[in-house]
Amino acid sequence: MFRRKKATEDQVSPDPATDPTEEAPGDEVAQDPRARGPWDATEVRLDDPETPRLDLGSLLVTPREGLEVQVQVDEPTGQVVAVVVAAEDGAVELRAFAAPRNGDIWEGVRRAVAGEVAQMGGTATEVDGPYGTELQVFLTVDLGDGQLASQPSRVVGVSGPRWLLRATLFGRPAVQPDPDGDLEQALRDVVVVRGTNPVPPGDALPLTLPPDAVPTEGGPGLDQDG
Repeated sequence: MFRRKKATEDQVSPDPATDPTEEAPGDEVAQDPRARGPWDATEVRLDDPETPRLDLGSLLVTPREGLEVQVQVDEPTGQVVAVVVAAEDGAVELRAFAAPRNGDIWEGVRRAVAGEVAQMGGTATEVDGPYGTELQVFLTVDLGDGQLASQPSRVVGVSGPRWLLRATLFGRPAVQPDPDGDLEQALRDVVVVRGTNPVPPGDALPLTLPPDAVPTEGGPGLDQDG
């Protein structure tokens, strides 16, 4: 579990409505969905001591107070397939994929995800989100003792330089998105390390398990003070 206390600063920002030199945040995001992250490794200072990051191979995750970082491991192969950042009110699952230098694979990935959801008896509806077109998913899950419930989620695709970050949000972020929420900020803090090795477009970028990872209930956890 990684924990870091939030820093609070008293700062007065210019009012975009009265300062012609400032752009409104909405305008900036409309022009570039990644204006506030997630980031490519070339866009941040990786050795910044003020911003500790957990190195998981192709993904770097910033520890935050109240969030727990876990990894999903494919048991037959032992390979790490996804990173999960969890909070009391929800979670976000992160996977990174290779993309062509000039092109966007999110449309094809989105269709594939929608097809998988349909095969499982769920629904996947395309809606507009902060990063462009995303999927609003509803699946029926078994709670045990014959009880069934509808589980909502949002599947978001963020395209960067030769990579696609797929984020699936559960719980509160799936039904009540908050741009200032902890999990939404955790997603924006993610840094994708594409690397220089050739990887076919659509293939997963490699994730690694840190040596200090310890087993926790529900999957391997990453136990370190942040």
